[in-house]
Amino acid sequence: MQILQLKETVNFMSYRKIALIFSALLMIASVISLATNKLNFGLDFTGGTLIEVGFQEAADLEKLREVMKSNGFADAKVQLYGSSRDVVIRLGLRDDVKAEMLGNEVLDLLQSTTGQTVDMRRIEFVGASVGDELAEQGGLAMLTALICILVYVAFRFEWRFAVGSVVALFHDVLLTLGLFSVLQLEFDLTVLAAVLAVIGYSLNDTIVVSDRIRENFRKIRNSEAEDVINISLTQTLSRTFITSITTLLVLAALFFQGGALIHGFATALLFGVFVGTYSSIYVASLVALSLGISREDLIPEVIEKEGEDQEAMMP
Repeated sequence: MQILQLKETVNFMSYRKIALIFSALLMIASVISLATNKLNFGLDFTGGTLIEVGFQEAADLEKLREVMKSNGFADAKVQLYGSSRDVVIRLGLRDDVKAEMLGNEVLDLLQSTTGQTVDMRRIEFVGASVGDELAEQGGLAMLTALICILVYVAFRFEWRFAVGSVVALFHDVLLTLGLFSVLQLEFDLTVLAAVLAVIGYSLNDTIVVSDRIRENFRKIRNSEAEDVINISLTQTLSRTFITSITTLLVLAALFFQGGALIHGFATALLFGVFVGTYSSIYVASLVALSLGISREDLIPEVIEKEGEDQEAMMP
């Protein structure tokens, strides 16, 4: 049952030039930001020590940064974590100091300089080799996912749809990474998991659209490819709209109420749902249309059985 039913076909493809320019500009901006700002990798990838502490009163971040810098921790990154009294301090790799000793040293320093009782919440340590391995395996995971999707869609539908799907997924991943690069949001394993989830969400939307396009190409015989794509996108618009809205409601709850631990995860998915919905409508369909998809490409060939002609000629 469709909750949203449009009486007229929406001419999505009439805006394809605008969509192409818009996507190209965003992708170029993302590449430039990734090349210059790079990603703000978390300790999962870079290695180092994370120390979470709690203060009795609101913490003065500027003062804490100055204290850390003047006491031999110039590389320390001091940030609030959830509330104004919870602080996370990230330190680079120190081969000659154990994480527990480093945490106690930082804790004593904060207590002596702030005059407050400081509680140690947690200490995490990631070695450089582990961080490099996670970065490599994460990149391979995304690359493997894209290759498998290309093979599956080409086998299930048609190679033009496969190329369109992979371009759309690459578009979504690149823009999501670009967002984290521009805003310098921390990129850790939870964000990587969100990026892989974005690939799955976007692919699901693209498969639904591609299936409807293939079905309509077989049903509608006297229409141009552009018209068939417009009809298909209009027919699936209600499903796309309802799915996106319900998903965004859940992600909004995670973003605002989930806490700082999954803030990056929720941010990546919120943005990914937007760009995934957009790319399934314009990028994937636009690429297939530009590659010359037609009705003949989607109709299975009829294979005559041996002896069929002779049987048909018999009285």
